[in-house]
Amino acid sequence: MYSTMNLSLKLLAALCAALPLISLAAPGEADWPTYLGGKERNLYSTLERINRGNVKKLKVAWMYDTGVKHEYQANNLIVDGILFTPAQDRRIIALDAASGKEVWIWDPKDEHTGAGRARQRGLVYWQNANGGEKRILTGVRGHLFAVDPKTGKTIRSFGTNGSINLGSGLNTPGVVYKDTVIVGGVGGKGAVRAYDVRTGDQRWIFHLIPRPGEVGYDTWPRDAYKTATGLMPWCGQSLDEKRGIVYVATKTAEPDFYGGRRHGKNLFANCILALDAATGKRIWHFQIVHHDLLDKDLACPPVLLTVTHKGKKVDAVVQGTKHGLAFAFNRVTGEPLWPIEERPVPQSDLRGEKAWPTQPFPTKPVPLMRQRYTEADASNISPATHQLTLDRIKASPNFGPFPAPSLNETVMFPGFDGGMEWGGGAADPDGIYYVNVNEMPWLLQMVETRRADGTKLIPGEKDYLVYCGACHGLQREGNAQMQFPSLVDIAKRKTHAEIETVTRNGGGRMPGYQTMPEARRAAIINYVINNGNPPAPASRNESGLPKSTSKNNPPSYAFGGFRRWLDPEGFPAIKPPWGTLNAVDMNTGELKWKVVLGEYEQLTARGIPPTGTENYGGPLVTAGGLIFIGATADETFRAFDKENGKILWKTKLPFGGNATPSTYMIDGRQFVVISAGGGKSGRPRGGMLVAFTLGE
Repeated sequence: MYSTMNLSLKLLAALCAALPLISLAAPGEADWPTYLGGKERNLYSTLERINRGNVKKLKVAWMYDTGVKHEYQANNLIVDGILFTPAQDRRIIALDAASGKEVWIWDPKDEHTGAGRARQRGLVYWQNANGGEKRILTGVRGHLFAVDPKTGKTIRSFGTNGSINLGSGLNTPGVVYKDTVIVGGVGGKGAVRAYDVRTGDQRWIFHLIPRPGEVGYDTWPRDAYKTATGLMPWCGQSLDEKRGIVYVATKTAEPDFYGGRRHGKNLFANCILALDAATGKRIWHFQIVHHDLLDKDLACPPVLLTVTHKGKKVDAVVQGTKHGLAFAFNRVTGEPLWPIEERPVPQSDLRGEKAWPTQPFPTKPVPLMRQRYTEADASNISPATHQLTLDRIKASPNFGPFPAPSLNETVMFPGFDGGMEWGGGAADPDGIYYVNVNEMPWLLQMVETRRADGTKLIPGEKDYLVYCGACHGLQREGNAQMQFPSLVDIAKRKTHAEIETVTRNGGGRMPGYQTMPEARRAAIINYVINNGNPPAPASRNESGLPKSTSKNNPPSYAFGGFRRWLDPEGFPAIKPPWGTLNAVDMNTGELKWKVVLGEYEQLTARGIPPTGTENYGGPLVTAGGLIFIGATADETFRAFDKENGKILWKTKLPFGGNATPSTYMIDGRQFVVISAGGGKSGRPRGGMLVAFTLGE
């Protein structure tokens, strides 16, 4: 009898030991039904079937080719064994999540909008309380569509024949509160809007450019809301579902680099906002950049987590920034966890500009990247590169994270693409915040929008320089490095109607400008189509100066274009690291660890330690003690130990994994999946979905 009991106990012990390997998650937790893992946007999974002890056994489970060669940045949803991915052309593709086999494809080319374009980072999945009603929401060309997740058919009862007109694009999905979807957008006048997920009816709107009588109205010129644009919260929102609070991170006001016609702090640009999710009423806000002149829009969604602060549990929200700072607040009251100081910053010498004299800096956590480029940061990749970068920094010095835009060139560091970027950060239940960071230098220079000889700009030219020149070049020559096409002789390649459509609805990296006055858009289009024909000579005033430079008509300015500063070999013109992965203990505000993220094999072969690379896409942290991240410019997918940052596993991807991974479980097998489309940092492009699981 003892032997039988002993055997039974051994069998029971063995069964108990095996249970976590089958599934430790509660029903539903084996799915990944929400963008970035949850409405908290914390990129955390309770799954631990894949863990520190066995991650080296990961193998490719299946691969799927979307058939589109473009930046593929989707964080994929997995619900009830089906994976839903938004392809680069705005199709929704449903796959068997265990095998990668197609189930159905929804294609917007069959809808009134026609086919869409790239940079869709996620979808919204909604079901009612009893699971009887389900739908997927997706954005195409300024419209929000509802799709049946079972059949892949458009739900015609939503909006008008299946869609509602947002008037702005979407590259990141909204967030659902009960039966309401809350969205931001790209392009147009700033607003946060909520819609009924069943009917598409608008429930509420929060104006990010305040109206008379609203908080923040006095931080703009009078009646600015009638003409000002920008502020759209394009990076996505997070939600405290229990309290019914939605957190919104907003963009810069437009134009991004000259604020001479929008004096003031410009609320609610560059803000983290807490709004009542049921009504849209403001609860609290904090402006992270005042009167932004440097395109420092908040590029990643707020992350919700719980920390132990001053001996008490505090529900917090963390907002990362392009200049590598993390701002932490009590998510209910908006009170900073640690003091935030207003510090003086350089002032602009551009006529008509009134740069804000100070900017906020958190005293904790410490900056996650260098805040200045000094001569000590000159590249050490080779003696020649060291001298070249040293000479350039002497000629075009860096003035910290807030240089004043000027006609004189300066090194912009931290750079335009972060610091933190749209991939955002992850957080675990221990209050640790994990985030990847770029340390890339760029070049900043403004240009006058009147010619040196005093001649006036022809109709449309000034607006082109202000709204289009930063991307397509001041001479319309494009920017191959940034993948912005040339507009020279565009009329030979596109019809007037096609140009009109793309300026209105957007396409690729270009936002739509549906709210731009028709006369302004028409003038820009005519200027581009006519290749900027020379204007007539300017008339003269009594002083003999051109009227365009008279005392009562001060000059205006345009941004000289996005320019990464690369050395002659094509590497970042600064001493490494160029990309890092960081763990911050948000209980104490202290940095737990920092490691380089990515490497260039050709430099490693020369005996140079891993440098890190420019990186786009966020981390995934799991209860198995792992951080999964692609993001890098070396087409590599990695797993790190979340305790110390040690690399435990890595594998090559067919293209760069410039997306945030997802994880899920089916029949006791945990999978990790990432969209691999490349295209960033000048790397090859594709459209592969790659899923991994443990080998037998």
